[in-house]
Amino acid sequence: MTNSDSISVPERKRGSGVKVVYDLLRDEILDLKLAPGSLIDEVQLAERFKMSRTPIREALVRLASEGLIETLPNRSTMVSNIDFLNLNTFFDALVLMYRATTRLAAQHHRPEDLAIIRGFHEDYAEAVKARDTLAMIATNAAFHAAIAEAGRNPYFTSLFRRLLDEGRRILSLYYKSYEDQFPQRFVDEHAEIIAAIEARDIEAADRLSKAHAELIVSQVLKLFSRKDQFDIAL
Repeated sequence: MTNSDSISVPERKRGSGVKVVYDLLRDEILDLKLAPGSLIDEVQLAERFKMSRTPIREALVRLASEGLIETLPNRSTMVSNIDFLNLNTFFDALVLMYRATTRLAAQHHRPEDLAIIRGFHEDYAEAVKARDTLAMIATNAAFHAAIAEAGRNPYFTSLFRRLLDEGRRILSLYYKSYEDQFPQRFVDEHAEIIAAIEARDIEAADRLSKAHAELIVSQVLKLFSRKDQFDIAL
């Protein structure tokens, strides 16, 4: 075996291993399966994934760059707490992206875009009907990301996807507050937004997306102002 052969195979395995660890831990953090403040143990992760600690560390570096984990002064690693102090600035950016991407979709969408958007809308409606919180969050993000794609501004799409991802932990807490009453209203509002996009009614798309986003924001802020919040380290 040549030296080049001996090097290339481990690099491929390492690269795929990093992605596996990164993808799974990221989903577990965003879906609150790994609670804010919980410790991350490299040794345990290496045993869990049956990998060396090198790809584990590389995956953790990626997660740290996204603000999902942080290293403490004693060099231990933990899941980052939710930044409630900066919720208002986060929500300002989120509402703006809801509006901008929906307006652009009304201007620039193609027929095939509407088919994709409607597909995610139906998936979201099914998730609400099934009372599947994680599916609701995922399909809602996919729905709005598809609208952003239809607007054909990759910078807005990238930023909006990041905001939707960062909001997953907040939405996980928010949807849990519904208990047995899930937000059918959001399904209806999604349908109205689709109709405005299809009609290329830019002002209606703006108005509906703004109201939709602001309703979610107001309800989330109301939830977190309650004194009987969830029994979870934040």
